[in-house]
Amino acid sequence: MEIRQLHYFVEVVKQKNMTKASDKLHISQPALSKAIKSLEAEIGLTLIHRSNKTHELTDAGSVVYEYGQKIIAQVEEMSSTLHDMTNLTRGNINIGLPPIIGSLFFPKIIAAFHKAYPNIQINIKEYGAAKVVKSVEEGEFEMGVAVLPLADEAFNVFPLVKEEMKLIVPVSHRLANKKKVQMKELKEEEFIFYSEEFALYEIMRKKFIQEGFEPNIIFKSSQWDFMVEIVAANLGISILPESICNRANNNQVRFVDLEPITNWELVIITKKDRYLSVASRRFIDFVLNNE
Repeated sequence: MEIRQLHYFVEVVKQKNMTKASDKLHISQPALSKAIKSLEAEIGLTLIHRSNKTHELTDAGSVVYEYGQKIIAQVEEMSSTLHDMTNLTRGNINIGLPPIIGSLFFPKIIAAFHKAYPNIQINIKEYGAAKVVKSVEEGEFEMGVAVLPLADEAFNVFPLVKEEMKLIVPVSHRLANKKKVQMKELKEEEFIFYSEEFALYEIMRKKFIQEGFEPNIIFKSSQWDFMVEIVAANLGISILPESICNRANNNQVRFVDLEPITNWELVIITKKDRYLSVASRRFIDFVLNNE
């Protein structure tokens, strides 16, 4: 059974006349009659009692007419919905964002995207970058923001931000007035570090191990502003991305370049074998073109 056959049948019933229906449908009367007979043959029941003056529905015809109207309406609604999605008049975006990244880069972008596409709903969940990667892989999100390097090759990767990590020390610290510090010089320092769920934790820890020592971590936090305050209180030193350092409004700390340079590279990821909605594809384009 074809939608076209149902559409023809419903129009014949509405017009109560084959000639009028054929004119309405812009097909020849013989072609319309053939389509109705084909539908009856497929169902195995007579749908219309034909006479010279009128076309009356059989009981089976009444059933097919009732369901045919519903099916045609649903198909038209589906087409309308798909058209709306294609033209971005509706849709949903599910994205995972690490809290630090979300607060730094996305408020203005999301506001601008909402202004451009007010009917697109954006659903955000805040996880550490490592959990975002796992959640995208498992299908919880269509996309997420992660930190390179990624161990898994199952993702499409769209570069977002690349910036240097900076050393943060109290103003009274022995390194506060230096322009550049070698990581090896930090062997005896006490560190304020990120919580383990953040990708930066393992990235920086491995970097120090490459330099020949395990960092002495005395405190961990998921809040970058709190980490800066603890450094300002002279309880240790920390390392944070340049954009965070630029936002830290605290005259009790100093920011120093590190050698070797360690970059903080953010990317948007999607799973390679997963369908990506039109709204999500547009969001990625929007973000990359407005970063």
